[in-house]
Amino acid sequence: MAIPLHIPLHVVSAEPPPLAPGPWAWSRLLTAPHRLAFFTGGVGLAVAALWWLACLALPVPWAVARPVAHGLVMALCFMPPFMVGFMFTAGPRWLGVEGPDARALLAPMLIWVAGWVLALVGFHVAAWLAALGLALAALAWARWLGRFLGLVLHSEVPDQLHARAVAAACVLGLLALLLAAVGVGLGSPAWARMAVQLALWGFVAPVFAVVSHRMIPFFTAAVLPQLEAWRPNSLLALMLGSLAVAGVVEITAALAWPPVVLLGAATLLVLAGAALLALALRWGLVGSLRGVHLRLLAMLHGGFVWLGVALLLEGLSVGLQALGQAGLGLAPLHALTVGYLGCTLVAMATRVASGHSGRPLAVDGPAWAFYLLLQATAVLRLAAVWDGRLLLLAALGWAVVAAAWALRYGRWLGQPRADGRPG
Repeated sequence: MAIPLHIPLHVVSAEPPPLAPGPWAWSRLLTAPHRLAFFTGGVGLAVAALWWLACLALPVPWAVARPVAHGLVMALCFMPPFMVGFMFTAGPRWLGVEGPDARALLAPMLIWVAGWVLALVGFHVAAWLAALGLALAALAWARWLGRFLGLVLHSEVPDQLHARAVAAACVLGLLALLLAAVGVGLGSPAWARMAVQLALWGFVAPVFAVVSHRMIPFFTAAVLPQLEAWRPNSLLALMLGSLAVAGVVEITAALAWPPVVLLGAATLLVLAGAALLALALRWGLVGSLRGVHLRLLAMLHGGFVWLGVALLLEGLSVGLQALGQAGLGLAPLHALTVGYLGCTLVAMATRVASGHSGRPLAVDGPAWAFYLLLQATAVLRLAAVWDGRLLLLAALGWAVVAAAWALRYGRWLGQPRADGRPG
């Protein structure tokens, strides 16, 4: 997710010329924060996707309820390392301060990996082991968060809105990890479920929304100069406010809210979802689809559309429940996760891995295929809410995209820059 401003978004070629790769080395991951963080996140993404596919296809024992384990892994296992890459690459540029060396991030990264290895094993063997792993992950995140807060406090730039919004969401992320550890350790599915919802609606999605608000209009204006980089702060308030409303509704789902309250929340969410879909058009969605050379921009816009869809579906679901009818199940949640978070992650991480490896900022055939498969997977996952036979197929699509991305771009992250520059 690291999106430094000094690299333009425009694409010079749909199919970049082949470049002779340098040797892969572990030490190369310590030459820049995004290399270490994105490599860890990519491996975590692939492991999580393959793990879930195996859990659906094979009979496996569970020490923690399967929905709880699935939610915790998909919300908190691989997304935070990608965020670390963003926080300590683009973050210092936003704040006008010097960021830490990658080596300063290594110790918490190792703690993070160890924690999630224990958690994955513990989900199947012993709940206390999973709780210990989640606690270690919380410790690692606390160390990263403390360092990022230090950057914010030392900054003297006048506009710190986006960085401070990210920091606030990351505090909620720490709370979600701690709540998950306690919930799993005490055998409380309700607390663990609350941790998942807090992580998604209060932590991961807000961070992505902040980055979308700052970067999508900026990049669009750079490629389509007829469009201005229009991003008033009121739009960010709309995004974060609607996510907060959805999060409160989901976290407090066990409470018997009066129907009038739920109808009010549903109305706000439907209006917010419709507004964000209109915003996608205002920001240049249609223009981004007009040529192969605009694929990278189209990937960013294609991910953002899912945020509007997720809020619209969430509002419809809450409204149906307020009227005493069945809601839309997990459709809104997976529109947010696979649709918005997944597609945006692949789009932004692909851009960074290409640009920071000294390769052309181009979306070639394999990268475009990964992205289209992920979009199809998001549609399949929503359809699986009503036809369970599609669930395994959606999980397979997610696993293919995750493994293919990790193999391709993980290789790039461990190689020297193709243009010979440092970093």
